[in-house]
Amino acid sequence: MSKILVISGHPNLDESFTNKVILEQLESHIDDVQVRRLDTLYPNYQIDVATEQQALLDADIIVLQFPFFWYSIPALLKKWIDDVFSYNFAYGSKGDKLKGKDFLLSFTIGGPSDSYDPLGYNHFSIEQLIAPLQQTSYLTGMNFRKPLYSHGMVYIPGVYNTQQGVEANAMEHSVELISRINTLAHSTENRVKKLVKEWFAEFDKLPESGEQFLQSLSHDIQWSSPEGDFTGHAGFNNWYQVVRGLFKADCQHIVENVEVIEGDDDIKASLRIRLIADTLDGQSVNMLINEQWSLLEQDGRLLITHYKVTPVQG
Repeated sequence: MSKILVISGHPNLDESFTNKVILEQLESHIDDVQVRRLDTLYPNYQIDVATEQQALLDADIIVLQFPFFWYSIPALLKKWIDDVFSYNFAYGSKGDKLKGKDFLLSFTIGGPSDSYDPLGYNHFSIEQLIAPLQQTSYLTGMNFRKPLYSHGMVYIPGVYNTQQGVEANAMEHSVELISRINTLAHSTENRVKKLVKEWFAEFDKLPESGEQFLQSLSHDIQWSSPEGDFTGHAGFNNWYQVVRGLFKADCQHIVENVEVIEGDDDIKASLRIRLIADTLDGQSVNMLINEQWSLLEQDGRLLITHYKVTPVQG
């Protein structure tokens, strides 16, 4: 399953009647979720950028959970974005580290829905007010998913709503949020991207045996690469030993792009990879590679049936 990162932007979550409920439900009902409470991690607003960036790198789905304060996000969450989404990480010539990840906004709004209208006292729609966050997603290359927000989520004793009522609304919000996250996490696209990520993370180590890779390959895998054409598990093992005879371990396959297309009979994945490696004879390699994968689902697992490697001619 995909890894889910939830950034809690509430400045004082312990006093929340809604965001706290939502986060508790996420932690109880979703596997492989990490909730990072900015209010407890950074009460002095001094963000640990390296730690937060690593959490983002590890995630497939990123959720910002926050209360809607003055038509925007809380100051602590804004500070987190300002610091963490830095040049050459989230944007810039090398800033592609968030590209392809799913980005979902989940937030609570105090005012009623009819107030966010040209004729209402808030005048602007929620979609208009969150446009900067949508553009942030676009600039970083993330997939901007339909935001989830709920109105009337504030409790002022004796003035506005009841605690029981807003907590019930928060439960409804969390049910929908869990459903959306699970749908994203189990999508074919995310499953393929997860396989790609895990495949290269292990492959870069160039372990002595290639047996562990066979669990992701069909028995009649068709393999095509500059080293030749190979068939089946035995063919892959032969190719793998050829590669181990060419490259040192700890190479890098940097996945620059993955496009997934579901067909009637199989799944196609087009990959753009940058290979950075050292050969056993002392040469350094830095090259772009196009890869084409064909996959089938079998017993709940994705299996690669065709694997083609083509160096990009520059």
